[in-house]
Amino acid sequence: MRATGLTLAYDGRVVVNDLDLAVPPGRISVIVGANACGKSTLLRALARLLTPRSGTVTLDGRALASIPTRRLARQLGILPQSPVAPAGLTVIDLVSRGRAPHQTLWRQWSAADEEAVLGALRATSMEEHAERPVDELSGGQRQRAWIAMAVAQGTEVLLLDEPTTFLDLAHQIDVLDLIVDLNRQQGRTVVMVLHDLNQACRYADHVIAMRSGGIVAQGPPADVIDAELVRTVFGLRCQVTADPVSGTPLVVPMGRHHGAEPG
Repeated sequence: MRATGLTLAYDGRVVVNDLDLAVPPGRISVIVGANACGKSTLLRALARLLTPRSGTVTLDGRALASIPTRRLARQLGILPQSPVAPAGLTVIDLVSRGRAPHQTLWRQWSAADEEAVLGALRATSMEEHAERPVDELSGGQRQRAWIAMAVAQGTEVLLLDEPTTFLDLAHQIDVLDLIVDLNRQQGRTVVMVLHDLNQACRYADHVIAMRSGGIVAQGPPADVIDAELVRTVFGLRCQVTADPVSGTPLVVPMGRHHGAEPG
């Protein structure tokens, strides 16, 4: 997936301006940046939910705008921020909706669809909750159910907009570990927006740091995240050290009441 000269706007206000981006295939890319910098707007354009004012987004060398909707839904799945299921909808019914792009007048529900749904439930450890209503699940289980639907869709590319929003810390790690499992075991390309910079460093192969609608830096976390970048992107003083668990960059914020400028 690639964006070239991408300019995005809402109601005449430019949010992303002349942006170029190449998403590494088969890897996890995480978009980070301050509020209102254009992260979710960029993700919406990559999902063809927002028409660019100028520039193009391509998938496998083909412009998204030229790909028929049903075909695109077989290649690219998106999980928006805080999705809501209809009241009473069970987990298995929700996950089954991921197979909709594969249904036609000539091809109805098949054994392949059934296996895709069951496989998605297994991959997300949601088998035992299959018959439960989605609105009765815990926050972490609910997010797993939505991810299972995206997995059942069978796309090569998954776009996730803040998949850990409103989850407690244990469920955040659970969901992020699941995303890594899907990437490593199934080879899916993942692009997601995260607010937590340290989680981004731990879970990303490729970090995309945005500021004011543009990309400031991108690459492996160890090559990108340092104190100067954090100051530039977030306006925050910090020290960056090695995470004692993962070895990835660990950002330690410095406020007015704690810490001094690093020497």
